[in-house]
Amino acid sequence: MPVESGSSAAARQAKQKRKSHSLSIRRTNSTEQERSGLQRDMLEGQDSKLPLSLRSNLLDLFSQIEREFENLYIENLELRREIETLNDRLAAEGQTFEGADLAKGALKTKASHSTSQLSQKLKTTYKASTSKIVSSFKATTSRAVCQLVREYVGHRDGIWDLSVTRTQPVVLGTASADHTAMLWSIETGKCLLKYLGHQGSVNSIKFHPTEQMALTASGDQTAHIWRYMVQLPTPQPVADMSQQTPCEDDVDFSDKDEADGEVDGPNDCPSVRIATTTLRSHQGVVIAADWLVGGKQVVTASWDRAANLYDVETSELVHSLTGHDQELTHCCTHPTQRLVVTSSRDTTFRLWDFRDPSIHSVNVFQGHTDTVTSAVFTVGDNVVSGSDDRTVKVWDLKNMRSPIATIRTDSAVNRISVSVNQRIIALPHDNRQVRLFDMSGVRLARLPRSNRQGHRRMVCCSAWCEDNISCNLFTCGFDRQAIGWNINIPALLQEK
Repeated sequence: MPVESGSSAAARQAKQKRKSHSLSIRRTNSTEQERSGLQRDMLEGQDSKLPLSLRSNLLDLFSQIEREFENLYIENLELRREIETLNDRLAAEGQTFEGADLAKGALKTKASHSTSQLSQKLKTTYKASTSKIVSSFKATTSRAVCQLVREYVGHRDGIWDLSVTRTQPVVLGTASADHTAMLWSIETGKCLLKYLGHQGSVNSIKFHPTEQMALTASGDQTAHIWRYMVQLPTPQPVADMSQQTPCEDDVDFSDKDEADGEVDGPNDCPSVRIATTTLRSHQGVVIAADWLVGGKQVVTASWDRAANLYDVETSELVHSLTGHDQELTHCCTHPTQRLVVTSSRDTTFRLWDFRDPSIHSVNVFQGHTDTVTSAVFTVGDNVVSGSDDRTVKVWDLKNMRSPIATIRTDSAVNRISVSVNQRIIALPHDNRQVRLFDMSGVRLARLPRSNRQGHRRMVCCSAWCEDNISCNLFTCGFDRQAIGWNINIPALLQEK
């Protein structure tokens, strides 16, 4: 009696299964018709606000959908069984082939072994070269040392802006959404003076270049000029808040915010309530203000889409700088020339030239694709602009057609600042990071941000201090605190 081979038996079995499945599909269709009739009878006996014809149509549609799913499910099962049958046949043929031609199988095994060795060698070489490149980057960035020196805590709401005086005594000023501006001792962290003259959020603070005067801009649609007199306390030994830490070697912390509770402001801090000069020409929030070179004029930027130039002595409006299509976000003046740059939500920033008293010119620059959050001058002939499009661009005043450097980041950039001496750009981000770049766009460092130090909310602003003091960079954010940092970047690293 002839014996049926394994492959023919498997094929016959698969054919029987397909036949049985086709019969089951027919049975399913017939039972579906009977079931739909029963369901219609049940619907007629149920209470519903829908008309019977509409309910019947819905039932038909759902029945068709159910049948399609059942057919797909059955076909899927059938295909799976056929795949299993084919796998069994291939396995049986593979065993026969290996037994018939051992030499060929051995040769095939040897070839695959040599191929795998070559592949492994290529992977090892690529991994080694990549690790070498990454380690070289780490060696470069780890030489930049950033140390948290002091925290300045006392505001009851987020801090929008900060600035350092240009004259003695050197103090830190902060502008907060709690309607106050504060002056701080940099060395002790003690509040020296509180300004209470505004009726809205204080959005900006800048100090006079030669006198003890401060300029603040507010959400109450005004800018105030007020005088201050402070006496620095005796410096106390600096607490070791953090070890000398390479800026890149940080551990991120959880979202737990230790500053969510109410923070008691300095109770013994003297206050000033009356402004020397009040500037009232805007019809919207005054978001920023700055002194022109010499300190005899100031410029303000507002959400009313205009920037105003005022005479300090007379409080009169000299020029109204219009042209932006949307709200202004920042304004900045050149340290040595009568130049003003304004930035806006209309994705542009404008350069205003007042060097000729008879005329003033304006140039519009469209270098970003989202809100330009700030644009600042450097000591040389450069402008640095930051945007919500997650880029920072460096421009040459002599040729503003295209940026000379573009820095791409992973988060929106807020009010940036550039170090005068070291020419380093400090980028505060929405994601609580603060990064340092040189003017050519090379990343130098990232400030530490761990469970012990750093900002816990969006970082709004950064400001450099060029005096020889313990802190040379300050940052502030919506965690209600300002932080003083000591940044030590070797000259060799800056040259690179």
